[in-house]
Amino acid sequence: MNILVYGAGVLGSYLAHGLVRGGHNVTMLARGQRLNELQNDGSVIRHYFQFRTTVDKVNVIRELRPEDVYDLIFVVMKYPDFQTVLPALAANHSSHVVIVGNNASPHEMRDYLEANSPVAKKVAFGFLVGAGWRETGRMISVHGPKGQMIIGGLGEELVWRSMIDQAFVNSKFKLTYYKDMDEWLKSHFIMVLPMNFIANAYDGNLRQAVKDSKLLNHVIDAIDEGNQVLEKLGYTVTPESQKEWVRQKRKLLYMGLKMMLGTPVGRTLLSDKAVSENEISALTQAFHDLKQSANMSTPNWDMLINYSPASK
Repeated sequence: MNILVYGAGVLGSYLAHGLVRGGHNVTMLARGQRLNELQNDGSVIRHYFQFRTTVDKVNVIRELRPEDVYDLIFVVMKYPDFQTVLPALAANHSSHVVIVGNNASPHEMRDYLEANSPVAKKVAFGFLVGAGWRETGRMISVHGPKGQMIIGGLGEELVWRSMIDQAFVNSKFKLTYYKDMDEWLKSHFIMVLPMNFIANAYDGNLRQAVKDSKLLNHVIDAIDEGNQVLEKLGYTVTPESQKEWVRQKRKLLYMGLKMMLGTPVGRTLLSDKAVSENEISALTQAFHDLKQSANMSTPNWDMLINYSPASK
């Protein structure tokens, strides 16, 4: 298959790595220094847990032209950046697009692509589990033994699922399909946002934050408030275990948070290396809009936004 990975950051590079190993002809879209790195040295990834470095030769482009047709396009970006690439995606004559990453407005993105493309667009949404950071000349990728992709449509079965499955054959990626990715994506950012407020409370000093039991309890209560907002608006919290952890397994979740904050990898996952400041801001605004629609108060969530150690 001819596959384009639109976005050459940590997750886009790791996805391209899996697709290359699956035997596909992979092209990456990149700009600036990253474009030069890919052209000169290939895609260099240091796999953090696996203690190995891989180098993949990929095709590289700096822009997507309407006539550049691919069997499948994966768009892997931060949520605030998606809007800037939608016009180029819509104008392009490729038919199958998967938008990967945190996302508060998948319906709007799909509708835009379908309404503004010269060809019938089939659009799915995904989330690639992993994290990492950039270093000069390479990406540091934090992931498990297998890559994990959560993927699906927006309330409908993906009739073209076989094409996605084909892309991941021999890639060492595990795919988990959900029928309604809008519910999954909203549930996900409502869970991770309160956790990412922990770093702000202590100016990034998570070793100090782990000692603040009041802060960690506010985080758990804020996740529950977010779940309640979704439920009032008619969404199903997905996966259902997200509700169970905050309502029935609270002590285990609390201990899990403390353990996460106490490890180098956990601290990476809760830093701006995993979710950037502008993405947190955009997703926070999206939650504010949901809360307004639900006409609900969220005192724990509001407290987290302005939390400081002096308020303990």
